[in-house]
Amino acid sequence: MPQPLTYQSWTPVLLVVFFLLLGALENLWPLRRLKRSWPRRWTVNLAVTALSFGVGAALVRPLALATAAWAQSHSLGLFPWLALPFWAQFLLGFLWMDATFYFWHRANHVFPLLWRFHNVHHVDPDMDVSTSFRFHYGETFYSSLFRVLQVLLVGLSPFTYLAYEVVFNLATMFHHSNLALPIDLERRLNKVLVTPRMHGIHHSAVGQETNSNYSVIFSWWDRLNLSLRLNVPQKEVVIGVPGYLLPGDNHLWPLLLQPFEHQRPYWRWPTGRASVRKIVAAADPHHLLP
Repeated sequence: MPQPLTYQSWTPVLLVVFFLLLGALENLWPLRRLKRSWPRRWTVNLAVTALSFGVGAALVRPLALATAAWAQSHSLGLFPWLALPFWAQFLLGFLWMDATFYFWHRANHVFPLLWRFHNVHHVDPDMDVSTSFRFHYGETFYSSLFRVLQVLLVGLSPFTYLAYEVVFNLATMFHHSNLALPIDLERRLNKVLVTPRMHGIHHSAVGQETNSNYSVIFSWWDRLNLSLRLNVPQKEVVIGVPGYLLPGDNHLWPLLLQPFEHQRPYWRWPTGRASVRKIVAAADPHHLLP
């Protein structure tokens, strides 16, 4: 079995290179026109990301790897019990991690306490690669319990966990990017993978659209669970949460305090008007529009 420690040395380099590449490409071929000045947004987003990554590096990854190693050494979980070969454990484990994360992501939208923290990710008034890991450190902290549960129930190997984590991070950067892919290419990719147009709808200022498209790597989970929505043209997508689009809402300190404060009506504009889409652009919600 490959040794997981060898992967921990080069994955940060891979992620940084991919981040910078997407940043350059989305600047050349933008999908949506950005509303805010990017230097200030990127400064705030990277600061929130640094705090989230700090908690992840100190807690989430060590706990997940320790749980994986402990489960393997004690033959705990579904996979050791079934005595599956390594390749089957890897394939099923990878799919298990992505499928269960779909439900975790959905839970962060459904349960009000979890949404308070997850909303920090969504209130970004624009979406590009800098939004990818803009998660409140509190969300990263409590997600560690879910990661432990994911790993423990099936007895996931440390190698499978790390492989999934790398692909998960690459996919997160890709579908948050503001990169305008040729529509025919994106429609083909979207049959399997989550793409920028698909995830752009998930960051829409219309609540019904935000509460769709929860998948991270494979788009299958939204198709299977009837939460897929692709029939919104990107030119009609307004990014953000209407109740939190004031300029001061996206400064660093307000973002860190936001989950602990009284919550405004999320899906109403500052004028009090509800954020809804009156006209459905296409009858088929599975048809990806430009």
